[in-house]
Amino acid sequence: MSTSQPDQGFTPTGTIASPVDRRRVVFATVVGTTVEWYDFFIYATAVGLVFGQLFFAPLGANSAIVAFATVGVSFLFRPLGAFLAGHFGDKYGRKVVLMWTLILMGAATALIGVLPTYEAIGVWAPIFLVLLRILQGISAGGEWGGAVLMAVEHAPKTRRGAFGASPQIGVPLGLLLASGVMAVMATIAPGDAFLEWGWRIPFLLSVVLIFIGWYVRRRVEESPVFTELAARKEKAKTPIVQLFRKHALLVLIAALVFAGNNAVGYMTTGGYIQNYATDEAGPLGLERSPVLWAVAGSAVTWLLSTLAAGFLSDRIGRRTTYLIGWMLQLAGVFLLFPLVNTGDIWLLFAGLAILTVGLGFTYGPQAALYSELFPASIRFSGVSISYAIGAIIGGAFAPTIAAALVKATGSTMSVTWYLAGMTIIGLIATLLLRDRSGIPLGPDHEAEQSVSPIYGMAKV
Repeated sequence: MSTSQPDQGFTPTGTIASPVDRRRVVFATVVGTTVEWYDFFIYATAVGLVFGQLFFAPLGANSAIVAFATVGVSFLFRPLGAFLAGHFGDKYGRKVVLMWTLILMGAATALIGVLPTYEAIGVWAPIFLVLLRILQGISAGGEWGGAVLMAVEHAPKTRRGAFGASPQIGVPLGLLLASGVMAVMATIAPGDAFLEWGWRIPFLLSVVLIFIGWYVRRRVEESPVFTELAARKEKAKTPIVQLFRKHALLVLIAALVFAGNNAVGYMTTGGYIQNYATDEAGPLGLERSPVLWAVAGSAVTWLLSTLAAGFLSDRIGRRTTYLIGWMLQLAGVFLLFPLVNTGDIWLLFAGLAILTVGLGFTYGPQAALYSELFPASIRFSGVSISYAIGAIIGGAFAPTIAAALVKATGSTMSVTWYLAGMTIIGLIATLLLRDRSGIPLGPDHEAEQSVSPIYGMAKV
């Protein structure tokens, strides 16, 4: 293998030589993103189960809707995290940003675990809760882009989909861990005990997880693409300015691709299904523990389909894999509530499992797809900001919208049409993009990378 800088052990296309280093990168991205998303999703799970009662009780019947809105508030601050991480990640490296996002997320999560309730400190309780959720949002906004680039920029060009799936499976793994820990606590501390102290343990567990994530991540080498940019002194001085001056439309289209997946995914990761199925005043009134285990089980099918889609995208292309995924996701959307509304826990699990197959196929290839859309010098900014904007359009208020639609119409069919509409938006956005699977990622190829991947657009 020839290299432009043999002493650094990588090629200009962003491939490192050592298989051991590659395995270490994959392991670190999986562990790190799992810890991050566990912290993020444990909040959403708690919203659906306890926060409405403990922090927003004076709002009465509207407490659940307002509690779900706090899930969405964090998304409004994801762009801030993405802007900061993109700027510093393109100037100072992917690794340093990932270390700080991990610390910020873990600290915010642990503090929620010791936060007094409304009964103890009144209106300050929801205020502090929202402030800590905002810190989670800033961290999440910076985390994804760094993890994605660490994985994809270390990968051989024929395996970017597979390597890129490693940070992607951190999401279902985080959901699995969050739902599993909550299910265990609902069993150990049922009923009032769960409301009094049981829900706090999963948040405090973040202290342990953050040390694990820190240890794993600090042993990983910096991305070879960024290392080469730094060595050549070709880092962008104002990456965000360049991104929006040259690629604003691309950012929007890429964001809509993710929005189509994210809105549907937040039916579980945002806590809506958990709340809908366990609400004692609702149509189902199921017990917490079985519902949480069903969500945890669906996280496994999501993980497997995400991995499968990443590998498949290396064979048939990112775009084709996405198109298959949108069809599967649309089918899952129309099957979800008919199965959930039976009130049978196994059929509820079946509805979630079917849905997550489509979610996996529209999420697994995303890391590679996004990385291949943007030039090397502004790539961190491009992938991070596109992801953050997509999260706002898609998942930010999806649980709140779903709750409001059911309250207004008295039927979950309105939610189905909303999710179907978001899926179709994602499909259309995907059709607007050319497949750039295998495009060189290194700084030697900035001219090729700067050609717009949008159909009908000329070179920028």
